[in-house]
Amino acid sequence: MIKKILIANRGEIAIRVMHTCREMGIKSVAVFSDVDRTSQHVRLADEAYHIGAAPSAESYLVIDKIIDVAKRSGADAIHPGYGFLSENAEFSDRCKAEGIIFIGPTSKVISVMGDKISARKKMIAAGVQVVPGTKENIKSDEEALRIVKEVGLPVMIKASAGGGGKGMRLVRKEEDIISGVRAAKSEALAGFGDDTVYVEKYVENPHHIEVQVLGDSHGNVIHLFERECSVQRRHQKVMEESPSPLMTPELREKMGNQAVMAAKAVDYIGAGTVEFLVDDDLNYYFLEMNTRLQVEHPITEQVTRVDLVRQQIQVAAGMALEYKQEDLSQLGHSIEARIYAENPCENFMPSPGLVKNITVPLGPGIRHDGYIYSGYTIPIHYDPMISKLIVTGKNREQAIERMKRALYNYKISGVKTNIRFLNRILETPEFVEGNYNTQFIDNNIDFLKRKEKHSVDHQKFAVAATFVHYINNLEKSQPTSGADSEDCKKSEWKSFGRRKNSMRL
Repeated sequence: MIKKILIANRGEIAIRVMHTCREMGIKSVAVFSDVDRTSQHVRLADEAYHIGAAPSAESYLVIDKIIDVAKRSGADAIHPGYGFLSENAEFSDRCKAEGIIFIGPTSKVISVMGDKISARKKMIAAGVQVVPGTKENIKSDEEALRIVKEVGLPVMIKASAGGGGKGMRLVRKEEDIISGVRAAKSEALAGFGDDTVYVEKYVENPHHIEVQVLGDSHGNVIHLFERECSVQRRHQKVMEESPSPLMTPELREKMGNQAVMAAKAVDYIGAGTVEFLVDDDLNYYFLEMNTRLQVEHPITEQVTRVDLVRQQIQVAAGMALEYKQEDLSQLGHSIEARIYAENPCENFMPSPGLVKNITVPLGPGIRHDGYIYSGYTIPIHYDPMISKLIVTGKNREQAIERMKRALYNYKISGVKTNIRFLNRILETPEFVEGNYNTQFIDNNIDFLKRKEKHSVDHQKFAVAATFVHYINNLEKSQPTSGADSEDCKKSEWKSFGRRKNSMRL
């Protein structure tokens, strides 16, 4: 069995992996850049090693540095988390060459599924339903015009090596085809070093549904049902839930089977996610496969009671999956909200800086995966997501109310956050009804960004009510003498003054 794991990541996902390592009796090794020296993941690890300057290209993305620390620390396995090197085929190969277990799929699988064109070909061959489109790279303007006319507008131009919304362009008009392709190619080259792009038919108002899968080296593959990920901004997820309010039992079974087919087609080992687009008529299409743990994996863990990180570690150690498909079911309803240090009122600009104070919500059904603390300075160099707030209830209605309570009790001062924005999502009729798609935020942006108009008036009302309360108490009081009465009034007024000032009107 694996005895020591190096977590080649930072922040909340590094801490998440450490929790399971601790439960399994496995030692954990942290790595950190200059600005992460005081990060929580460094404090919680059994060992920690400095790997370079703040920019990820000089630290978390340098394979040689990660491998060197693994050797020096005696780690027999590396968990990449998500982001950084988690879907890097070269990193997987290096681990294998150095005799270190890579907790994830093989480099071949990462390469095949990481390239969206090769993934489409593989899925078509396996009988998995894909979005209509091309199988080849667009090499010229003339070819782009011909292909788009064949597929039919609107289309999405996508970078084959892309992700996170980069290298994507929606084209609705014929005159925008060439400029759209050129823009996507330019962005793809800058972001991924590869300008290969392809065309997909654009599914209008789609739902973004993903299915969690697990596979082992013994040929077993199971799915752990679906997550609804349609609350997105610029193709980045903001809030997810499981089960999906869109799903029917029949559709769930069909999509689950398709996800298993997709994983088996590439001999998948470990935890992965098969993503689908679903239209209003419940037609579904394979979108892509993420060959790693997802940011939103906690909601699947909550409703299935399966520790996905534990399964990753056991499978990487050569063990068979401890679950069969018939062992699994969804219990209750779970919602995840991504907490970002950003200002929604300023076009979601990142808001790094000193966290003066943080109060994490507690109570029934609440899970908090985070890494910041009071006195910690959030660096500017990485993704502004600082935590994930996960709630679980017996049904969707209870989960929504529980999330509202949790967000209300979540207090962070010193930096701007999207907490109020997230709470507005829960108050939007489309979300409450479970009738929303990937256009949700764009369609409701004015409502979501609207400030509370009467917040100051409510504070004034609270002060006035307190004032009346004190006056009534003074009138009802019966002091023993006139002197005592004056002293009592002075004392009451001083107390009230202190309380009034503490309200910070």
